[in-house]
Amino acid sequence: MINVRTDLVLEAREIYKENHKDEMDIDGVEVVEESENDIRVTTVKVKNEEGAEKIGKPKGNYITIDMPEFTSYDGETMDRVSQVVSEVLGRLITIGTEKTALIVGLGNWQVTPDALGPKVTEKIMVTRHLKTVMPEAIDDSFRPVCCIAPGVLGITGIETAEIIKGVVEKIRPDVVICIDALAARRVERVNTTIQISDTGISPGAGVGNDRKKINEENLGVKVIAIGVPTVVDAITITNDTIDLVVDSLIKNSSSGTDFYKMLKSLDKNEKEKLIKEIICSKNNMDMMVTPKDIDLVINSLSKIIANGINMAVQPNMNMEEINKFMG
Repeated sequence: MINVRTDLVLEAREIYKENHKDEMDIDGVEVVEESENDIRVTTVKVKNEEGAEKIGKPKGNYITIDMPEFTSYDGETMDRVSQVVSEVLGRLITIGTEKTALIVGLGNWQVTPDALGPKVTEKIMVTRHLKTVMPEAIDDSFRPVCCIAPGVLGITGIETAEIIKGVVEKIRPDVVICIDALAARRVERVNTTIQISDTGISPGAGVGNDRKKINEENLGVKVIAIGVPTVVDAITITNDTIDLVVDSLIKNSSSGTDFYKMLKSLDKNEKEKLIKEIICSKNNMDMMVTPKDIDLVINSLSKIIANGINMAVQPNMNMEEINKFMG
């Protein structure tokens, strides 16, 4: 099986099924699909170690939201997606309003495709300090919320998980919600998919920089992970492009089809290795690809996710009230 980079459980499941066509279902993996108008929600439950080993993802619940196409000025669609994000988070967050939520924006704010997490924290409705500083401004229906954007190891010199663990030990939140940029296998999923899970997250895993995991086992508190794929591995795109070209040549050529079919039958791992050697030797680096309008997209996505989180952690407030609070 070609070794592709993906943080999305739906793609991991697709890859497994592509390589095991004789299996109708994957043992230990349960899938439920639903939709709200043009927004599709898919829940994948990895039920046991057998399922986890097959698709390469930890046991737990993964909920994927496929967003409809929208523009940065399409506030109505963005609000509808935020509402779905809030509803999905509501399924996973079961703590009372008096409990504290810590929101963590993972990523490097200096690199636009990796800045989703820090951008979200800028739009979070922070309330933990208000009961002390401005008790008259809020009532008991407000959940205490705080947030941080700890940066990345290359900027701080400190493992992100160590920073978060230190904050958790100090303020003792009841839930940690982490937001991070992910990597996708398929171009069409870039900036169109939101994955929410209760299994935690490994910062940098999508681009090959695995760091210490941020999960309940390491932090001692429930961890919800929210991610959007913002990049695709250049090797993956190149491999897919070659396959599409060969398919087109086989379909439309009147001669030489045997040669094209031979190209099509090349071992996927050998082909990937060849592509990697060519790309990396030319540039002396691994390359990730992101859309040219990524700065505008990140701003829109961060607003969608922040509004969804705000409504989920403050269930007694609607979007209009939250926007008014945020000024």
